Amino acid sequence: MEYKTIYTPNQRFKVNIFKTWYIMFRNVYDYRELIFQLFKRDFLMTYKKSFLGIAWILITPLVGIVNWAFLNYTGVLDPGETTIPYPAYVLLSTSIWGLFMGFYVASSNTLNAGAGFIMQVKFPHEALLFKENFQHLVNFTISFVIIITTLMLFGVKFSFLSIFFPLTILPLFFLGSSIGLIVGVINIVAVDIGRVINKLMELLLYVTPVLFASNTENENLQIALKYNPLTYLLGVARDLLIEKNVQNLDIYLIISLVTFLIFLLALRLFYVSEDRVIEKMI
Repeated sequence: MEYKTIYTPNQRFKVNIFKTWYIMFRNVYDYRELIFQLFKRDFLMTYKKSFLGIAWILITPLVGIVNWAFLNYTGVLDPGETTIPYPAYVLLSTSIWGLFMGFYVASSNTLNAGAGFIMQVKFPHEALLFKENFQHLVNFTISFVIIITTLMLFGVKFSFLSIFFPLTILPLFFLGSSIGLIVGVINIVAVDIGRVINKLMELLLYVTPVLFASNTENENLQIALKYNPLTYLLGVARDLLIEKNVQNLDIYLIISLVTFLIFLLALRLFYVSEDRVIEKMI
């Protein structure tokens, strides 16, 4: 039996939002082998032309650990009251921040990263989204395990709640990927707007409790922290590692639900605009 595919104008807009999610998640499942093969190819290729090769996965966290050890030895920084040594606090916080930003960058580069492949092969492009984020997650996991192990050797004690830390990755993924998908679409049609958003994302670090304790006495900063969702997403993730009592858990759960809904809407935007965006890439 011969099958025909019929294309109509604005075909994707006619698909309702719930069917959009079903189609995209089904495509990810059906093309899971392709996702793995693309991940394997790009993961190895990243280090193939490097003299040290895959050893860079170990070197990067070790550099952060050396910085931590130096600051811990000299005692030159004192940002406020923290339950663990400040350098360890910053090392954990910046790692979690890097996880969030990595999701953002991976998602915003989804189409650009696979531009050559997109032009040659017909496949659901949401597979690239999950491939890019999976690659980032693997790199993070390897480096984070090294950081945690080293801090334990230095005497830093972690909470029994640490076993729930992997769950806190999901809201960070939902929020980072949502913003990234939107910026990825904008970057193709309006590069300047995308650059402005990228700069704002970099500035967001300074109104998130990463380099300082969340109990800062600066009133203006306190207001910014209060309305910054990353204060709660990052704060709870960090508290699960080092605290016995997690603060603002109720707010965290509400924000986590909102990030999931935003992610679903971002997937819808990606789905309906994908064809037109790809036309701009040609």
